[in-house]
Amino acid sequence: MNEQHLDDLNEAQRIAVETIDGPVLVLAGAGTGKTRVLTTRIAHILLHRYAWPSQVLAVTFTNKASQEMKERISRLIGHSAEGLWLGTFHSLCVRILRHHSELIGLKSNFTILDTDDQLRLIKQLLKAEELDDKRYPPRQVLGCIGRWKDRGLLPEKVTAAQMSKSGYVGDENTLKIYKDYQQRLQILNAVDFGDLLLLAVTLFTTHPSILKTYQDQFKYILVDEYQDTNIVQYLWLRLLAMGNQNNLCCVGDDDQSIYGWRGAEIGNILKFEEDFPGAKIIRLEENYRSTPQILGVASTLIAHNSSRLGKTLRTQRDVGDPVQVRGVWDGEEEARFVGEEIENFHRKGETLSSMAILVRASFQMREFEDRLITLGVPYRVIGGPRFYERQEIRDALAYLRVVMQPNDSLAFERIINTPRRGIGNSTLQTLHAYARINLISLVEATRILLETDELRGQAKAALNSLLLDFDRWRSMLEKVPPKELTGIILDESGYTAMWLEDKSPDAPGRLENLKELAAAVGQFENIASFLEHVSLIMENSVISQGDMVSLMTLHAAKGLEFNTVFLAGWEEGVFPNPRALTEAGEGGLEEERRLAYVGLTRAKKRAIITFAVNRRLPGEWQSSMPSRFIDELAREHVEFINQPGIFGRRRGVWEETVALQERPHSGLLYDQLALKTTTSLFSLGDRVFHIKFGYGRVTEISGDKLDVHFEHTGPKKVMASFVVRK
Repeated sequence: MNEQHLDDLNEAQRIAVETIDGPVLVLAGAGTGKTRVLTTRIAHILLHRYAWPSQVLAVTFTNKASQEMKERISRLIGHSAEGLWLGTFHSLCVRILRHHSELIGLKSNFTILDTDDQLRLIKQLLKAEELDDKRYPPRQVLGCIGRWKDRGLLPEKVTAAQMSKSGYVGDENTLKIYKDYQQRLQILNAVDFGDLLLLAVTLFTTHPSILKTYQDQFKYILVDEYQDTNIVQYLWLRLLAMGNQNNLCCVGDDDQSIYGWRGAEIGNILKFEEDFPGAKIIRLEENYRSTPQILGVASTLIAHNSSRLGKTLRTQRDVGDPVQVRGVWDGEEEARFVGEEIENFHRKGETLSSMAILVRASFQMREFEDRLITLGVPYRVIGGPRFYERQEIRDALAYLRVVMQPNDSLAFERIINTPRRGIGNSTLQTLHAYARINLISLVEATRILLETDELRGQAKAALNSLLLDFDRWRSMLEKVPPKELTGIILDESGYTAMWLEDKSPDAPGRLENLKELAAAVGQFENIASFLEHVSLIMENSVISQGDMVSLMTLHAAKGLEFNTVFLAGWEEGVFPNPRALTEAGEGGLEEERRLAYVGLTRAKKRAIITFAVNRRLPGEWQSSMPSRFIDELAREHVEFINQPGIFGRRRGVWEETVALQERPHSGLLYDQLALKTTTSLFSLGDRVFHIKFGYGRVTEISGDKLDVHFEHTGPKKVMASFVVRK
């Protein structure tokens, strides 16, 4: 047989394609051609007629990946692979469940509910049980149920231990709602997305003959992105792979497991050999994407993780430029530097689409967006809306707009019941009708109707309170600084509390964005100037097609590649994310390190890491230290960029990029950057200034350490390099 489909494979890839019997784990490092291996392996099975298309099950994580694989397979075999079971976990389970729906109490035409329908149903059940939706927010209850389903738990399988892992709403009442929810879904002949896998596993475990049918049918099972599977996906695969053939091939990278926060279990890939005795492990280590410099940095970084199977990436590409690590004064300087570099590379012939800015959290995007818009550089935000287009930002802006302009009916309508105040559609219709008839704004209509009996009960009280709030906030415009007033408005309106009580995965990010918004307002003389600024930049940022810089979080970057990657905000307090460390400890740190590895390996030609000496984090301005991950980079592959004179009044090199707080831990980089002082530059009684503590006087000198009594914060022990004489 013509083996032309194998011609372009390297040795390891070819072994992975041709090893078709028994369990196989293909550890595919970043940029090593895992998709090529998967598609060629399927084509190899079909071309050699080891199985018919209907006897091959191939699982992907996205519909886009499924479509791409189908097209590649068709090109390799020369015709359509009709009959192949290739799709996402959910689509394949739907296919199975529709064939056997009656065995799980459904009809074959069952409906798959979207999130809005699920929330509506949860709200109905909470009301029926007379449960306070403030104590049991519907979205949180639904999220808790979803986590139980991801673990393969039907209501009767949820234990006290499982409840404790599901947040403060995961109690007996939530479990009762889960039971009622499942019963209601059955009555409605409906399922949600979590049910698709859970019910498929239930079908297989309660009807062994059905399971046996599929085990006999699928001679070969292939799984992409195995490191991202959760427990119920693992159970489904394990059941199918327990057939006589046991020809399971899983492709994944333990070093790119970055979705633990949404249920992915890295243990699934780490214990593959334990789950499938006799499994063959094939490592794809030849990288076709990045330069040796980038791979050297990425490899030494990820080697600090203990929860990994281990592999070393190599490449035959030219050495390339070293990875740059550059310190800047603050976030504004960081955005300015990145913008200038993008323009420089663009002038030298690089397309904008070949460049990307990767950040750890979405709140970091705002300064980059503002800078790119100022420069007139087209950009796209991947994996989410632009900063000023985000739901929470639009809501907050609506509050500010009504404070500044009471007749802004569109803004008032947006937040009239956000957060919920008991103002329903009928009340809103009454206000609209009166406003239209009398040609006045919604706020004016509300003021007038509050003096009548047209509005009653909770709605009337809520509207009266809301207007009084707006009047009070409006009276503070000339007295309270813009940033502080923005925080007051968001807090007193209940909007901040709404997101604090929301336990969905994206709630913390929304809170960070709100704090970043308040910080942005603080850069303007008043709120009116800020709103005008937002209006102008939104007008100038109309999304267009064509050549654009990509801006995204590190999570959204997985699977993508760019010639030039800017990795921004690599400092303690930003990356690693402190919340991840608090919630998951060492496991959280290792996942953050994998995230850094993913970011680095997106770069083909050059990777540029930046950190700021000062970072205005959401809600506060603080001095920053370089991320511990910078200390873990291989020095021989890194160029530390020095910019004398920009970091303070005193001359210095790297010491002032690190400056402004004591080092949290020692390490090679910190030793390299630390100021080496043998003779103190200060005398007792000197008046000094510290960016965090303010003004004070030196009371004691001990080498390069000073005891300073600060005017507002009292006595502190600080490094001499962190203060300047005044």
